[in-house]
Parts: sequence; C-alpha cells; structure tokens
Amino acid sequence: MLLYLFEKLAENFSAFNVFQYLTLRGVLSVVSALIISLLLGPAMILKLCIRQIGQVVRNDGPPTHFDKVGTPTMGGALSLVAIVISTLLWADLGNRFVWVALFVTVAFGVIGWIDDYRKIVDKDTRGMGSGPKFFWQSVAGGGAAIYLYATAQSPVEISLIVPVFKDVVIYLGPWFILLAYLMVVGTSNAVNLTDGLDGLAIMPTVMVAGGLGIFAYVTGHSVFAGYLGIPYIAGVGELLIFCAALAGGGLGFLWFNTYPAQVFMGDIGALSLGAALAIVAVMVRQEIVLLVMGGVFVMETASVILQVASFKITGKRIFRMAPLHHHFELKGWPEPRVIVRFWIITLVLVAIGLATLKVR
Repeated sequence: MLLYLFEKLAENFSAFNVFQYLTLRGVLSVVSALIISLLLGPAMILKLCIRQIGQVVRNDGPPTHFDKVGTPTMGGALSLVAIVISTLLWADLGNRFVWVALFVTVAFGVIGWIDDYRKIVDKDTRGMGSGPKFFWQSVAGGGAAIYLYATAQSPVEISLIVPVFKDVVIYLGPWFILLAYLMVVGTSNAVNLTDGLDGLAIMPTVMVAGGLGIFAYVTGHSVFAGYLGIPYIAGVGELLIFCAALAGGGLGFLWFNTYPAQVFMGDIGALSLGAALAIVAVMVRQEIVLLVMGGVFVMETASVILQVASFKITGKRIFRMAPLHHHFELKGWPEPRVIVRFWIITLVLVAIGLATLKVR
C-alpha cells in the first residue's frame, strides 16, 4: 500500500526510490508488525479477560498446567492482525505470491478462531471437532495448492528442489497439488501440537520465518539465485515482506506469551502461523528445508503418531505423555528448561537449513 505512495512521490523526490529495495521494506515490515503487536497487546488481553475467554486445560494433562486455567487465550489474533496490516503496508500488492500467503494465513486463522470459540463456549477441549476442522483446512490448503499450480509461470514453480544436490530438480506436475496440500495442512497441525507451553511454538515459528525470508529473497533475486545454484522464481522475493511481518508479529506476541504467559496463542494463532510457514516454503520451493528448520514441529508430531501407534499395537506407551514436551515435563524438567532447549534446537536446525544454500 505504502509502496505505491512512495512510487508516486519518487517521481518528484528521488529520495523515495529507496523504498523500492526489498531489504529496507523487510526491516520496516518487522518493525511495523512488532510495534502493532506491542500497542494492541494490552488492550486485547484486557478485552479477553473481561469476556472471560480463558484457557481450558485437559484433565489428563501435566499437574502444573492446572495453574494455567483461565489465562486468556485466542491471543494469536494479535500476531495475525499485525502480520496482515504490516504486509499490506509494505508489500507489493500486485504480487500473487503475497496474496496467496495472506489468504492461507487468514483462512486458517478463521478456522482456528471457530475452534477456539467453541472450546470456550462449550468448555470442551475438542472444539469444532477433528472432522469439520480437517475438512475446512483441506478446502483452504487444497484451494491454494490448485491456484499455485494453475498460475505457475515456469516448470520450476511446480518442481521439487532437493537441498545440497543442485542438479536434482524433480518435476512434479499435478502431484505438486498433493505435496503443497500435505505441507500446508500438516505443518498447520504440527505447530498446533507444539503450542503447549509458554512461548514454545512462537519462537521457533519466528526463527523459521526468518530463515524462509532469506530463501525467498535469494530465490527471487536472479543474481543471488544464479550464484547459489538455486532455481530463480520471479516475484517470489516479495515474500520476504510477509516473512518479516510474521517474525515481527511473532516477537510482539512473545512479549506477552513468555513464561509465565499473560495470554495463550490458541488455535487461531497456531493453525494460521503453521499454514503461513508451509505456504511460503511451498512457493519458494523449499519443502524439504522447512522439514529441517521446523524439526521441533516434526518431532512433536512424530511423538504423537508413535505414541498412538504403539498404544494401539502393543498396548504400551513410548513416552510418558505426548506431544514430546509433556514427556519432558513429566520427567521433572521445569517448563522454562523445556522451552529454551527446544528454542536452541530450532536455532541449530535453522542454521543447518540456511547452510544448504551454500553447500551445493
């Protein structure tokens, strides 16, 4: 939005040409989203408290979590609003990749909002139910995948890029739709599973968003893409603005979500942020790298799958409780220790993911 204003001003004042640079707009996007989150946060938390929109805790959860009953939830709306506003302010609104990212993020946010609302009204942790939730996630994720496939302007946009091996690019054709759909829906639910401790999900999300922002920038820059040996995708660099807004909005939310949390993310935040990371990875063609950088999300999801499978097959549990962070809590780890160690793991994994840019 502001980009068009500065383009007009640049016709008479050349100094405004500086806003054409993606890197500057990326920085401004981070700062804008952070400021919006910090300014809106106290008022939103107060309103959630007044309306008694508090967290419902599972009866079979760790005993320490009963202290969290009543803490305001649905706070993910804070980061969602910051992301949307900041992206609209600083991104090129004529770019289709930006609109796909916004559509998926908002759509999954709406699904999460409905789920949270039903949990709060009915005081039932099942929310809207797994069936309807999965259906609408499939509609949103599948719709975005079909659109990207239909509007692809080059074969590389619907090909699988294998990190490290720069010559391995697998053309997917229609199978791209299935891959994109699975990534969006799967990552969305993976982040939701991870969101069980104060700040546990949001900081890895911020770090992965930063890593994907770098991938978006170099993939959309013909010179850097050529130097690094990665396929060039015209226009995808504009997703740097979206990733920057995601990081800034996430940091702003973390200000209030850090231990002990003043507000919880809720499904409105977890589902939307997970879907946002996935759709960006799909558009920059780095699905495998997302699985590496988001290794914490993968571990949490795998722990649930293994726990359920083991119990159904053998009648025994592998972990004391799933997802994985609850296992460590029940082993006696204090909540802050679990959180910070998962952050450290994510930082290392993001560094490994970024290293694949050069190791080719």
